[in-house]
Amino acid sequence: MSNRPVTVDDVAKHAGVSIGTVSRVINNAPHVSRKSRDAVERAIDELGYVPNKTAQSLAGQRRGSVVLAISSDDPGLFANLFFAQVVTGVNAVVEETDLELQLVLAASEKGRARLSRIFRSRAADGVMLLALKENDPLSALAESSGLPVVHGGRSLDSEPRYYVDADNRGGAREAVEYLISSGRRRIATITGAQDQHVGVARYLGYREAVVLAGLDDSRVAHGDFSEAGGAAAMTSLLDRFPDLDAVFVASDAMAAGALSVLAGRGVQVPGDVAVVGFNDIVTAQHTTPALTTVRQPIDALGREMTRMLLRLIDGDTPTSLILPTTLVRRESA
Repeated sequence: MSNRPVTVDDVAKHAGVSIGTVSRVINNAPHVSRKSRDAVERAIDELGYVPNKTAQSLAGQRRGSVVLAISSDDPGLFANLFFAQVVTGVNAVVEETDLELQLVLAASEKGRARLSRIFRSRAADGVMLLALKENDPLSALAESSGLPVVHGGRSLDSEPRYYVDADNRGGAREAVEYLISSGRRRIATITGAQDQHVGVARYLGYREAVVLAGLDDSRVAHGDFSEAGGAAAMTSLLDRFPDLDAVFVASDAMAAGALSVLAGRGVQVPGDVAVVGFNDIVTAQHTTPALTTVRQPIDALGREMTRMLLRLIDGDTPTSLILPTTLVRRESA
């Protein structure tokens, strides 16, 4: 049997927690669950670990951090209020801990290389992923890091072990069912990006509602979640389906673009065409007319992602979470 001294790493492995958690217990730092603290203290007793001065000063020498990695390199990303609200929710929870938040835009090779350097330097305790696309290399990079990983939303190619998502499919279905109940029968949709789970889920919710009602589901234009994309898609729909009487739009940003095109064509909303969006960002209250939309708890999405990650860091095993959505009725439908 080896006579080498018991290390912090030994204690972490024995307790089933991260090295950072052991350090926080040794230093009586905040943000350690009762379960994790008990596991570490048991491991210390069972292994006969004696904290040395280096271990005791570990927390003071280097604060831990968590990473929020977004699969985008768009410089205008935070003009999209969805992402701004998610980051606000993440930061609100991180501020309650002794951790720091690192934000990485990691859609490009350069961005992923930066993230890889963070992982190799062991400068992070965990990572959250947002806006992943189909077969996104960011997912494999994070999962291979050995760190706790939480996904904001799901991906098309696999079901992550830990994620927080909104009920995108159910919310979209409710929106279209509302349009049907108000007498609309020629209902179009502007989808989100179809290489993202959220875009596909909202499209499927639309299709479920119209097909179950015996209506035509062919009035479709694909967008990219941007206002410009929504305007282009609305133009395409009006050119191909001039008789449409409603449109479900998979994001409020795209809905704002659609409303602009409808106004430019002299189409009355909601008299001629009813419009429903998705997200309920602040913009939805200030469009003309004010936008009926599906509210997802965006700030809560960021908060719950972070809480889930912190539980993983502390050695707990949380359950993935799907947040409810709510239809908010305003003037556009």
